[in-house]
Amino acid sequence: MVTVSAVVKKLVDEKPLLQEGLRQGIVNFAALAERIKPQAEQQLGKRIKEAAIVMALRRHGEALEESDVRQIGFEPHTQLTLKTNLAYFSVKRSVQLFRKLEALYKIFDYEAGDTFNVIHGNNEVSIIANDKHEKRIAAALEDERITTKEKNLVSISMSFGRDFPYTPGALFAVTRKLYWDNVNIFEIVSAATELTLIFQKKDAMRAYASLQELIDEKRHTAHSAP
Repeated sequence: MVTVSAVVKKLVDEKPLLQEGLRQGIVNFAALAERIKPQAEQQLGKRIKEAAIVMALRRHGEALEESDVRQIGFEPHTQLTLKTNLAYFSVKRSVQLFRKLEALYKIFDYEAGDTFNVIHGNNEVSIIANDKHEKRIAAALEDERITTKEKNLVSISMSFGRDFPYTPGALFAVTRKLYWDNVNIFEIVSAATELTLIFQKKDAMRAYASLQELIDEKRHTAHSAP
């Protein structure tokens, strides 16, 4: 049997920004109940009192707070690492491409902090590297089908605990924060205990501020937890 709570939950969860507002406790329950009442009644097939919708919203908001990934496994001294002047290539997969990538690996000085990330998809390969190597990479890929090329990108990296890959919603907590702050993510590169997000230069500072706010929020919650 479909309940008022189930219908209200469905209506809220279909709208990520509304869900986030409810999670943060910044939504006016009465106003929202009035707004979604016609949809809730249509889906339930009968009239509903606004008080019942308000109660369902309140309970769902509390559930969202309780299930929120407040401890998403940040390392105790997590800092954001920012790298600028990055170039991005997206290339159609081919047999010869992999030989070219093997040769490209040799031009980077990783001890000096060079960046060379290669992400293999089913049909395309993404390459993220320092701008200073952009011409050499472009020359190596001259006979390949480049579908996307971008310069002046910025990466922001953060470290996590060992339980990060096993924590449901951990990655969502990060991307949700950026979505809430209207920051576009250009690309994502992840490892078991490290997450690197790629942004266009125009979004980098807002992204940094948003992610730092997230880290500070998690630390505050960890310290205040009983």
